[in-house]
Amino acid sequence: MRIIVFSDTHGNYSAMHKIFKRNGTADLFIFLGDGLNEFLRLKAHYLDWNIIGIKGNCDFSPDMPDHDIITLKDGRKIFFAHGDKWAVRFTLDRIYNKAKEEGCCIALFGHTHVRYAEQRGDVLILNPGSAGQPRDGLPASYAWIDLTDSGITYNHVDL
Repeated sequence: MRIIVFSDTHGNYSAMHKIFKRNGTADLFIFLGDGLNEFLRLKAHYLDWNIIGIKGNCDFSPDMPDHDIITLKDGRKIFFAHGDKWAVRFTLDRIYNKAKEEGCCIALFGHTHVRYAEQRGDVLILNPGSAGQPRDGLPASYAWIDLTDSGITYNHVDL
């Protein structure tokens, strides 16, 4: 299963559209917030695709959650949050502990605009960076995650 993860587009519709065009065969797209307007516009164009998302601290929607858990067909679970309410700028312990408590093998977050990946025990913690306004001196980015019977692989991708 191929999952595309992206976050923090902040109005950059073309960056988000490029992610979709490059990854048309992906099984799932997960948006981690801060760019909800363009996310909803694009989601309306790709009605047959498996696309989920949450709101970020710069998104204003009472109907969208700021974190969620998805259970995949094989039973594996992914926790995803924008990150601002989980103090990810200071520690990843809270997001890791929540993922572990919920039995998730992956914890995804955005908010910092900085790429990050760490395998902590049996939980992959990953931030795809920012697709619109990176703050790590690297190009705008997103990430892919492959889940197979033999394990989980991932990579960050420059836009």
